[in-house]
This record gives sequence, structure tokens and C-alpha cells, in this order.
Amino acid sequence: MIQPIEQFNNRKANLVLILLCAAYLIDYADRMVIASLLPLIKLEWNLPDSQLGMLSSIVSFFIAIFVLPLSLLVDRWSRKKMLAIMVFLWSISTLFCAYAHNFNQLLIARAFTGIGEAAYAPAAVAIIAMMFPMNKRAKYTGIWNAFSPLGAAIGFIVGGAVGMHYGWRSAMGLMAMPGILLSVFFWFSYDYKTIPIENNVIFSVKDNLKGLWRTTVGLFRIHTLWFVYLGYAMNMAINSAVLTWFPSYLVRYYAMNQKQAGNIAGLIAMLALIGAPLGGYITDRWRKKQINARMYVPSITSLFTAIFLIIALLCNNYYFAMTFFLLFGILSVGYLAPSTAAIQDVVHPGIRAVAFGLNVVIMNFAGAFWSPILIGSLSDKFGLNIAFFALPIFGLVAATLFFFGAKYYKLQLHK
Repeated sequence: MIQPIEQFNNRKANLVLILLCAAYLIDYADRMVIASLLPLIKLEWNLPDSQLGMLSSIVSFFIAIFVLPLSLLVDRWSRKKMLAIMVFLWSISTLFCAYAHNFNQLLIARAFTGIGEAAYAPAAVAIIAMMFPMNKRAKYTGIWNAFSPLGAAIGFIVGGAVGMHYGWRSAMGLMAMPGILLSVFFWFSYDYKTIPIENNVIFSVKDNLKGLWRTTVGLFRIHTLWFVYLGYAMNMAINSAVLTWFPSYLVRYYAMNQKQAGNIAGLIAMLALIGAPLGGYITDRWRKKQINARMYVPSITSLFTAIFLIIALLCNNYYFAMTFFLLFGILSVGYLAPSTAAIQDVVHPGIRAVAFGLNVVIMNFAGAFWSPILIGSLSDKFGLNIAFFALPIFGLVAATLFFFGAKYYKLQLHK
């Protein structure tokens, strides 16, 4: 196993981790601020829920389109420069959303937000995997992962409060500012030297993997990744739909205003500060006795995510319902750290960004892209409450995939 490179001492590693966490927070704040603003946009332009769902799904679609070529640049060119460019692009795109005068203009601006965000997560995962040893990889990945739902929470809260008092365009413009500044810090941050791809990678190839196609084909030969990628996607189908529609759900079924709904949705999203690191911590502890812990923990959390969501939707009492939504908020991100670490465990270090980039493609096309549109379409026909009952099915599928994928993980660890 390749150890963390020398220039990443503790101080530098911690500084880069702070920047990565800040960027992930801003990433999801910019992406999810739209959720609290959907009722206002619906009112202004008289849009059906199926179109409103597209404002979230278009981001996932363009992430999936651009993630692999951009991830290849991350692996083969520069992590820090790519991070700086991507943070700047998604921030400027969020600013352009504030100047949209119709649905099509807003949809195009959201598409460019997706292009900017496309390879951020693969770049961050690759850097974390290089900065920290394998036995701590899930822990630090969990810390980093916690900042995406925290960013979503900030997007909910700020979007709800600012949108209610100053309009949805002001909320979009405000959220764009921090990322523009952060992109400058990334340009001058630390990076590791690009790693040559060796011949003796875990999948069999004759020569060095120089092209994206050959790299992708090689990754698909790792059976563990099939189960992790699809399990990840099923969880993303749940989380993407809930993050998009939960503020609207609270407005419609609990008679909240935008500010109240944003605060409640933000509180539930903030529970990722518990769930994501906890998933990583439990996994690393359990892994000392059970090598397949990075597959079993996501299986367990996916199962209970589905169970808690069903109970929350069935509860007639507000306080009981919110209690189970809070438990859902904790468990719904428990899969992130162990499954992300599992991807890094079974691939060659020189293609870690592309390996996670392929995960981003699959999790968006097979999960995050279509689920908000599906829930919006079902909502137009049956109501948002009934539409939400489709989501626990995906949690049960995810639990099954992680469980049966565990038998391949131990055999395919990259030493």
C-alpha cells in the first residue's frame, strides 16, 4: 500500500482537509438552496412539481456527464488547480441563477452549476486517500462527508430566511459569494505529485492505463465496485429526493412558511454531522475484527434508513414524525464514509479520482438525477406525501447490494 506522501505533514494535511470541508459545505449550500426556494419559484412562474424537480435533477445530470473526463484531469494534471477552477465555476453559476427571468434561463444556470461540481468529490476523495493511511481513511472521509449535508442545511436555512424576506433571487446571489473567495485559496494550496500508473494494477492490463476508456473498463472488472456503486446510487436516490422536496413537504403538510420549513429541513440535514463521522468511526473500529465492515455498515444503515423513513411518513403525530425524520437524517448518511473508503481500498492509487468519478456518474444517473423528477411527477398525480413512500424501496435494495458485495471486497483489496 502506498503511504501518504512526505509533503503532507500533519499541519498541511489538516489545512487541506479544512479547505476540502469548506468547499463541500459551499458545494451543497449552492446546490440545495433551491429546495427552500421551490415554493416561491412555483408561485412566481406557476410551474408543476415535475418541472421544479428538474431544477435539482439537471445538476446531477451534468455532474454525471462531465465527471469522468474532469476526474481524469484531476488524476493526471493537478488536484489543487482543478479544485480552484471547479469551485469558481459552480459559484459563478449560482450567481447567474439570481439573474434568471424564466424557467429555461434558471435551468441553464443550474446546468453549469453541475459542470462546476462535477469532479470536486473525486478530487477531494483522492487527496484524502493520499493524506491519511488506510486504517484512518474512513474516519477522515466521514468528517469530510459530514460537510455536504451541513452545507445543504445552510442552504435550506439561508434560502428559507432570505427568500421569505428578500426573494429567491437574493438568496441565490448571497450563496454564490463564499465560493468565489475560496477558489483563490485552493489555487495556492498544497497538492501531491501526480502518480504514474503501474502495470501491476488490481485488474489485468498489458500496458499503462493512459486513456479514460481503458481506465473505466478496468474499473468495471472489479466486482466489488458494481455493488458499491449501485448501493451508493440507491442511497443517493433517497437523499436527493428528500433534500429537494422536504421543505415543500413541510410547507404543504404542516402549514409552515419558507423560513420555518428551511429551519426544520436544515436541522435534519445537520444530523449528518453525527451520522457521517459516526459511520466512519464505527467502520474503522469494527474493521479491526471484521475486514468486511466497510460493506456491512452501509448495508445496516441503508436498511434502517428505509425503516425510519416509512415510520416517519406513517406517523400522524407531528413530534413522533419529526423524531423519526431526525433518526432518518442520522442514518441516511451512515453509508458515505465506509462505501467511499471501500472504493479507494480496491483500486490503484493512481486512478482514485477516476474510480470515485465513475461512482459519481453511476450514483447520479442511477439515483440522484431521476429521483427528484420521479417524486415530482408522482406528487402531481397523488400528492407529495404519497410520492415519498416510493423512496424506502431504494434503501432496501441498497442494503441488499452492500451485503452481497462484501464477499468480493476482501478478495480485491489493493495492498
